[in-house]
Amino acid sequence: MSKEQAANEVKYKITLKFLKILLRNGLITEEEYEEIDALNRQTFQPLLAKVYV
Repeated sequence: MSKEQAANEVKYKITLKFLKILLRNGLITEEEYEEIDALNRQTFQPLLAKVYV
């Protein structure tokens, strides 16, 4: 895994945690969570995304 890919993995993981906090606090809906997560997967292209779920 390249340094860039490793950085993208970390960035994706951070955004995922942040999204879960927003969802848990009722600031976003489940649908919004899924939409944002899909966009983040496109942006960061994490290889380990399935592990994070």
